[in-house]
Amino acid sequence: MPKLQTRVGCYINYGPIGFFRTRLSTLSIPDILAESKALDDQARAIKFEAMRSVWYMRGGLSFSESMNLSWDERQLITDIVKENMDITKQSGLPFF
Repeated sequence: MPKLQTRVGCYINYGPIGFFRTRLSTLSIPDILAESKALDDQARAIKFEAMRSVWYMRGGLSFSESMNLSWDERQLITDIVKENMDITKQSGLPFF
C-alpha cells in the first residue's frame, strides 16, 4: 500500500522577487500595508468583474461559476458582453 502524503505545501512564487512571505519580511510596515491594499484592490476587481458577468448573463451564470472561470474565460465573456452592448446600441433596441 502506498504511503499517503501527510502534508501538502503551497508556495506562490512572485517571479524574481521570490516567495511572498520572504518578500513581506523585507518590507517596512507602510510598504506591507500598501502591498496589502494593492492585493485587496485586485481581489475586489476580480469580484467586481465576476459580479458584472453574472448580472449581464441574467441567470445563465452563477457567482460561484463565474469565480471558477479562468482569466481567459472571463475576458472572453467580457468581450462578448461589450460586443453585444455595442450591437444593441447601434440597432436602437432597448438593452434592458
